[in-house]
Formats: sequence, C-alpha cells, structure tokens
Amino acid sequence: MSAPQAPVTVYLVDASPYIFRAHFSLPESLKSPDGARAGAVYGFGSFLLRLIAAERPSHLAIAFDRDLTGSFFRNQLYPQYKAQRTAPPAELLAQLADCAAMAAALGAATFIHDHYEADDLIATLCRQLTAAGHSAVVVTADKDLAQLVADRVTLYDFGKGIRLGPAEVEATFGVRPGQIVDLLGLAGDPVDNIPGVPGIGRKTAAELLTAFGTLDDLYARLGELPTSRLRAAKSLHGKLLASRDAAFLSQRLAALAGDAPVRADLGQLAYRGPHPQEAAALFERLGFRHLGERLPAESPG
Repeated sequence: MSAPQAPVTVYLVDASPYIFRAHFSLPESLKSPDGARAGAVYGFGSFLLRLIAAERPSHLAIAFDRDLTGSFFRNQLYPQYKAQRTAPPAELLAQLADCAAMAAALGAATFIHDHYEADDLIATLCRQLTAAGHSAVVVTADKDLAQLVADRVTLYDFGKGIRLGPAEVEATFGVRPGQIVDLLGLAGDPVDNIPGVPGIGRKTAAELLTAFGTLDDLYARLGELPTSRLRAAKSLHGKLLASRDAAFLSQRLAALAGDAPVRADLGQLAYRGPHPQEAAALFERLGFRHLGERLPAESPG
C-alpha cells in the first residue's frame, strides 16, 4: 500500500459463481456473430452493469479463477481437493478470456493467478485494505467466504440481496466469522471435496465450537467431551479421535491465503467507469448491442 489515504470501500467480486450461473441459466441460442456460445460473457457483463448501477462503487476489483477444478497449493496438500468435480464444458471454458475482457472493458481492476484461487486473491486484498483502515464488500454467492467477514468486511450475495456482517454470520452459521475455518475443518465441504470429520455436519460442528471455541482447543480438551452435555458426546469423541488428521487438514484446505502475490493499490482499484473504445470493440465482436446501450455515461463513483 502507498501513503495513507482517506478510508474507502472497495467492492471485491468473486467472478466464478456469476460466470457459471450465467452460462447455465441463459439459453444456448445466445451466440456471438461467429456462432460461438456467448451466454456466460453476456450474463456476467449484465451482472456487473447491474452491480455498478446499484452500488455505485468508488473502487472495484474482479478476481478470477485460473483453474476451475483445482488449486495448485491445495492439491499439493490434498490431491483429492475438488477431484470430484467434472470438467466445465468446453463452451464455458472458451468464454473465460472474454469474461475477463468484459470486466476490464467495464473499467474494473482484474486479478488472476496461476497458483491461487480467486478467493485467496480476495482474502489477501481484504487483509491489506483493512490493515490500512479501508473497508471491503466481498460480492459472492459462496458463503464459505464468510470467514473474511469482520468489522470492515461485509459479504454480499448480490443475486439474493443478502448482506452478512459479523452478527449475520453468527446467526446464519451458529459461529463467529473467525470460527468458519474450524467449522469447515470439522464438517468438511462436499463442494470442494474437503473431507472434514466423517459423521459431523455443520450443526454439530457449530455446537462443538460453541462449547470449545476453536478446533485447537477442542482437540486439546477432547478428554472433556464424553462428560459434556452435548448430544451423543461419547460418539462424537470417538469420531474426533479417529479423524484428527483429517480435521486439521480440512482446516488448512478451507483457510483462505492472506499472502497471495497481489497488491491493493487504491489507484488501480479506483473505479472511473467503462473504457468506451474497449467496450465498443468487445460488444461489436460479440454482438452485444443491447448490453452496450446499458453502459453508464460516466463514473458512478
């Protein structure tokens, strides 16, 4: 970060959920003039224009996933990470470069890295921004990013209009934002093929963390569990004892990296509106005349 500046709020968008949603919800007949599928790009661009119009961000960044079915450093820890996912259709993969071009043409800063997932890039940017006294709104449909929520970080599911601050995270998950990683360590995450402790779901994981605080403390005091008031305490003790390594591995897999090689430069993140020539050329090539009519005339910030 450069010299201290007045506090700002930066919108950090997790691109993949919105790209996938657009591809699978819009008709296959939505194609570019050359006959290629274009629904993912059109829907993603439409989403960004709606977000910009509704929120009028002064600072905006979009984070993309390079690998949609894995993670370099997580697969080194656990080769089965996301292994259950089928490869995205070729028609979707072919649109990813244009999705990034769409974000850039609309004036947003874009981030992508070979070794880190978009979530890690967002986590790193959040860490840098809040350390400098700024705020962040993480725009995503992935509730596992609730681990980033703090006094100056809000999770925003734009499609559902749901905003989660610390109190809302606790009401939704039964744990504080700082406990989300431990919750996933215990309950796992089938979407990402994170194993967790077999036989322990999110409700039970939340009850355990309410009673013991953290995953470390739970295992440090595991001998207290059989005599606790938790339901099926003796059975839980056996499951936890048998799956200690899996729990801590799952915790590491679920934890977002805060040290990815990206920098929260407020000059780069400042949103000044679309780049007219880039947007016009992209829209003409893809046949998005109606989308072009929705471009804001000036920076909304």
